[in-house]
Amino acid sequence: MKRFNKILVANRGEIACRILRTCSAMGIASVAVYSDADREASFVAMADEAVHIGAAASAESYLRIDAIIAAAQRCGADAIHPGYGFLAENAAFASACAAANIVFIGPSASVIELLGSKKASKEMVQAAGVPIVPSYDEARPDAIEYPILLKASAGGGGKGMQIVKRAGELAEALESAKRVALRAFGDDTMLLERYVEAPRHIEIQILGDSHGNIVHLFERECSIQRRHQKIIEESPAANLSSELRDKIASAAVAVGRAAGYENAGTVEFILAPNGEFYFLEVNTRLQVEHPVTECVTGLDLVREQIRIAQGEALGYQQSDLEQRGAAIECRLYAEDCDKDFLPSSGRLLDWHVPTLLGLRVDGGVDSGSEISIHYDPMIAKLVAFAPTRSEALAKLRRALAGLSAAGLTTNRDYLDRILAHPAFAAAELDTGFLQRHAAALVAPAIAEDALCAAAMAATALACHERAARRDILPHMTPGFRNSRWREEQVSYRFGDRELTIAYLSERDGSWRMRVLPSEEDRVTGQTEGARAEAGQSETAQTESAQGETASLRVELVSCEGRGLILDLGGHRRRFRITREHTRAFVLLDGREYLFDELPRFPIREA
Repeated sequence: MKRFNKILVANRGEIACRILRTCSAMGIASVAVYSDADREASFVAMADEAVHIGAAASAESYLRIDAIIAAAQRCGADAIHPGYGFLAENAAFASACAAANIVFIGPSASVIELLGSKKASKEMVQAAGVPIVPSYDEARPDAIEYPILLKASAGGGGKGMQIVKRAGELAEALESAKRVALRAFGDDTMLLERYVEAPRHIEIQILGDSHGNIVHLFERECSIQRRHQKIIEESPAANLSSELRDKIASAAVAVGRAAGYENAGTVEFILAPNGEFYFLEVNTRLQVEHPVTECVTGLDLVREQIRIAQGEALGYQQSDLEQRGAAIECRLYAEDCDKDFLPSSGRLLDWHVPTLLGLRVDGGVDSGSEISIHYDPMIAKLVAFAPTRSEALAKLRRALAGLSAAGLTTNRDYLDRILAHPAFAAAELDTGFLQRHAAALVAPAIAEDALCAAAMAATALACHERAARRDILPHMTPGFRNSRWREEQVSYRFGDRELTIAYLSERDGSWRMRVLPSEEDRVTGQTEGARAEAGQSETAQTESAQGETASLRVELVSCEGRGLILDLGGHRRRFRITREHTRAFVLLDGREYLFDELPRFPIREA
């Protein structure tokens, strides 16, 4: 057994941070590699050493085997941890590490190559007696039973995957899928499999050492998927009998033994509604969702990976392992859910997640971090752990409600709508969940009272900050007039609306605030008023006041950093506000409001 003195992490972002934390805890020195885009990234600062390996594009940095091996040799690293993505499942990379006398923390190159081919791995799994999804030969179209699923043999991540429901659709779908597979993986070999309707996606974490020991660390439910990409995962899987759990787990161990698997890996299955399960694939790396397994087993999987790579025996048997409690993870992405989940980029002005007992945050960002267009848009993973699934669910929703990622558009609200759905609470899960409930997951209309409260909070903070900066007559109330015949006003652009707050400063430091109707609201009110006079509307008097609110006494109770507590007419509410130039990002009750302050004085040239 050789103990590692230094490990190079051949990855970036949150997974690099995750691995670096375990290296530090084990007393092992660490090396990060970084591209031009990641010079100021958190993971670079965390490592003991860091080596620049190329330009921002992945092909010129994180996918360069030669540059990574050279960095490891330059720093004297004993081993390389690939994380996930990039080169994590690249057999050529594992071989290059071996050739350079550097330990690759993962399975051998031959095992990666075997399990990386869906076709070869299925033949091996079938020989081991593990059930596989019935497949078909594209050369014999008459023998195909529809619907079927087209999958790229050489890849994953849903790339090139298509469902074909009728024979007449096959030729065109095959041609399209092959083009995508060739572009993504350099191999257009396709698998044609029976399409299982409404399946659950169940995966089993396995660990194998070089001494012949192999165990499973139970299952993860990964059925909440968007375009074949997981976004919410949990362990244990709800509504899964002990008998079925044991059968699937035993099948996963059989797959590992048949492959001679060493290190951490994940065996994925699909579970049909009738209880039948089928082998899907093996991921020969650490999974994005590994934290839920760590929560319920108490094991640090990165530590186990390093121990196994050092030649240590597992030191425990299957009977020593058990699941305790429940853990749910969600992936926070920088993307615009209202624009077909288009990735967003830019500077993260504020990064804040509330501190809750049992909440784990795996992230690689801080306030001020740049989210680049060059890499996956995942910002962080939030994992809630509790004695029961319902408690973990409630904790995760509370964490999302208090999370601030000001400056970026994220999927935070979309994730919360999924978690809040009654079908999710009842664990009525399958891979079609998001499509089936798409209508219920659309963003609801903005509540007018919350919008007004958020605008008043932005105004109160601006007034407070102006008063704090004033060094002339600081004892005077802001906006003091000896004849207060009119209110001060500030106008904001909110989406396609204009919102005006009228306010007066009181002697005790509070304000009187109200929302004024916009020009459009005033026109509407005047029109309705005319109709009322003509006897055409009984509700015109109410509608004529649309857009205007009653005056409220607003008191600043406390202001610490970006956290704000306001008393709005006797109702105390918490806000988190991030200001950048004329923009104010206001977080209230789990929803973010972006206000752009309009100029106070007209521009003559305009």
